[in-house]
Amino acid sequence: MTEPLLAIDDLQVAYHRIAVALHGVSLRVMPQTIVALLGNNGAGKTTTLRAVSGFIGLDDARVIAGSIRFAGQRIENQLPHTNTARGVVLVPERDKVFPNLTVAENLTVATSRRASTTERRRLEALIFQFFPALAELRLRLAGLLSGGERQMLALASAIVCKPELLLVDELSLGLAPVAVEDLARRVSSIRQELGITVLLVEQNAGVALAIADYGYVLENGRVVLEGVATELRGHREIQESYLGQASGEERRSYRALRHEPRHKRSDG
Repeated sequence: MTEPLLAIDDLQVAYHRIAVALHGVSLRVMPQTIVALLGNNGAGKTTTLRAVSGFIGLDDARVIAGSIRFAGQRIENQLPHTNTARGVVLVPERDKVFPNLTVAENLTVATSRRASTTERRRLEALIFQFFPALAELRLRLAGLLSGGERQMLALASAIVCKPELLLVDELSLGLAPVAVEDLARRVSSIRQELGITVLLVEQNAGVALAIADYGYVLENGRVVLEGVATELRGHREIQESYLGQASGEERRSYRALRHEPRHKRSDG
């Protein structure tokens, strides 16, 4: 049986040494798959991603229990550049690009010891195939790009680092639905063409589960549900909690719906 590329076991994370944000999160990401990490604001999705990438230390947070293994090696509480050199590359939720640099310069400053000069040139050529709009915008300042173009550039900057595991935080943030669906298709194509493994944090469950192989649902720092993406899409509680099919009601947590009598849910 193939071993997971990423294995998280009983992970606990604390901010400022006192505020616990993750309470024993465990998950698996198999090689060359797309795994979606779903949940509402404050569920612990971004904290999980930043713990894997190493950027959690910049938020005065640490892994206080549990383990993170990438390709069999323990990586919790390592520095971001150390994990990037291993092949773990983060596309963050915010501050995705350098606004005062051009598109071409953003790609140039994205460095990693994993990619040789020849490999970087090959990856840049592939990037302009995946994102042809960026080829036409090479000399434009990143600060003048649209939200969708910035997201493309953020993904492109990550790819030139030759990731083995690509961590994508909130692909859909601030973007129109059409742009989000287009970017999701491109992420799926990148996985297929380059064999990159993707862990995708996303509030838009419909978009995430459309391209994912497997999914986990987080609430209050805990995994409350997991399964094959096709099964999660058909799960009634997931539809009502995360896919906006709650018959006009305010969306409720998966946990609340799970313990609520079904006749009450259908009363409207």
